[in-house]
Amino acid sequence: MPRGDKSKYTDKQKRKAEHIAEGYSSRGVKKGEAKRRAWATVNKESGGGEKRGGSGYGRPESHESSRKGGRNSHKNTTSASRSAAAKKAAATRKRNASRRSAAARKAARSRK
Repeated sequence: MPRGDKSKYTDKQKRKAEHIAEGYSSRGVKKGEAKRRAWATVNKESGGGEKRGGSGYGRPESHESSRKGGRNSHKNTTSASRSAAAKKAAATRKRNASRRSAAARKAARSRK
């Protein structure tokens, strides 16, 4: 079986991957990347191809990755909120850097 062969996947898994890929494409992700992400999501949820022959056969599905994607895509973000978050992150990095340099100076003094 060549790499990337989808013969072990059920029709439901194939439909699910197609639907997920459409969602990515509608948000501007390139077609190839959308398909790759969609199959990665299907594999994570169902454990790979479900037709007989794999060790993951018969295990329950976990839909956590779909829930996470849904939560992230439905957040109402604006350019202003993203800008505010970036400014807050920059301030945190600056504050932590000054604390680290102060701790390094103190450690250097104690070594002398």
